[in-house]
Amino acid sequence: MTGSGPQYTELAELRRLVEERTADLQRVKAEYDNYRKRVRRDRLAVREIAVANVLRALLPVLDAVDRACAHEPLTPGLEDIAGSLEEQLGSLGVTSFGEVGDPFDPACHDAVAHHPSPGSDRLVCSAILRPGYRLGDHLLRPAHVEVAGPAPPAGGTHGGDRGVRPSPAGGARPFPVARS
Repeated sequence: MTGSGPQYTELAELRRLVEERTADLQRVKAEYDNYRKRVRRDRLAVREIAVANVLRALLPVLDAVDRACAHEPLTPGLEDIAGSLEEQLGSLGVTSFGEVGDPFDPACHDAVAHHPSPGSDRLVCSAILRPGYRLGDHLLRPAHVEVAGPAPPAGGTHGGDRGVRPSPAGGARPFPVARS
């Protein structure tokens, strides 16, 4: 019986060390799995930001093509360019928005002019000056619109104008609205 005592103690010590190393290994594995997930998530976020930045930079080109299509006779080349651009941006998930009659939403519309409309109970887009664009749920650019609706309350302060900014003087571009 004396021979089994130290052997039993040694075996118990070895089991304890194996369990301790196994727990350490499981902890390291869990940390590594979390690290891989975080890196994957960060890479996707960086990719989405990069794609959005490239698409945002292409919006003036899209605007120029739209203006050319609206004011020039459609030649086969211009029609092909416009169609290809629209198709490629659509395949990436870019959608345009902003239609006359849409309810005004300060989260996705920049109102550059307000026209009082007697009898109206809410603000609606009365003219689309520049369409807005989204990439999925992400706003690339707000639509610049003119709105019609109830007159702002007397006093003329901008605090109660329901998100509508007056038209800037001298044709200057309006201030961008901070978005989350």
